[in-house]
Amino acid sequence: MKEELQYIGEKIVKNNAELANNLSELMYVEYNQKLHQYGIEEYQIMEWRTKLIQYIGESLFKDQKTVTEKITNLATYIGKTIAENGISLKHAIKSISFVRHVIWNVFTEELEQNRFSPITMLSVSKIIDPFLDDICYVFSQIYENQNNKKINIVYTALEELSVPIVPITTGIAVMPIIGEIDTHRSTLIIQTGLAKSVHMELSHLILDISGVQIVDTMVADNLFKLIYSLRLLGVETILTGIRPEIAQTSVKLGIDFRKINTKATLEQALEEIGFRRVLSK
Repeated sequence: MKEELQYIGEKIVKNNAELANNLSELMYVEYNQKLHQYGIEEYQIMEWRTKLIQYIGESLFKDQKTVTEKITNLATYIGKTIAENGISLKHAIKSISFVRHVIWNVFTEELEQNRFSPITMLSVSKIIDPFLDDICYVFSQIYENQNNKKINIVYTALEELSVPIVPITTGIAVMPIIGEIDTHRSTLIIQTGLAKSVHMELSHLILDISGVQIVDTMVADNLFKLIYSLRLLGVETILTGIRPEIAQTSVKLGIDFRKINTKATLEQALEEIGFRRVLSK
């Protein structure tokens, strides 16, 4: 059987260019158009397909470890290239099914000529199919990593938007905090508050929590940490927007705001800093 596998493998390798052309004819137009649209030349595409078919043929008679490394490296290169150039994972996976089809046409021809037994074909399948499955797995991993990177970029952007610092004038800014504050967001508020206060060279920062529904001991503790840390940096902080229900809850929980400069509204905080409303005559 070893000789039979070698015969089939060598036949695939010898005819890899022809098989690559057959593969191109099977590939749907949209896939090829996308490849060309993003600047991938026809010769590059043919080179990928020729090499891939060659390696699959080699898998039938050469060292499996060496062939695995070749196929993995090629699949990784192709996967990254097509992923970066807008080819969908659906199209990428479907292209492997065409490779399978082209390769098996070779085996069908041999069967029709009664050269090999069905057991030989089964052995061929056991060798080749896992390689094609591995290529699909490599493609899937690449697309998953790419999607994770995109998600992380979007998540980071949303995080930055969730903790904005709005400059009022030189040295003075407002940090409006809206929504639920969990452990992660509390840490983000502290980090952003400290970093941007230093970067913006603030002398005063107003923390407005009028959009926060619940202030528990964890939230209060992190607000205090930010305020005390800013104080060490020379930034005076005023806490505004404590609603009546939050004030009642804070008293019940024993949260002491007496050491913190608090004002009912943003307007009052600005007045304390030195802003006055200018009335038109």
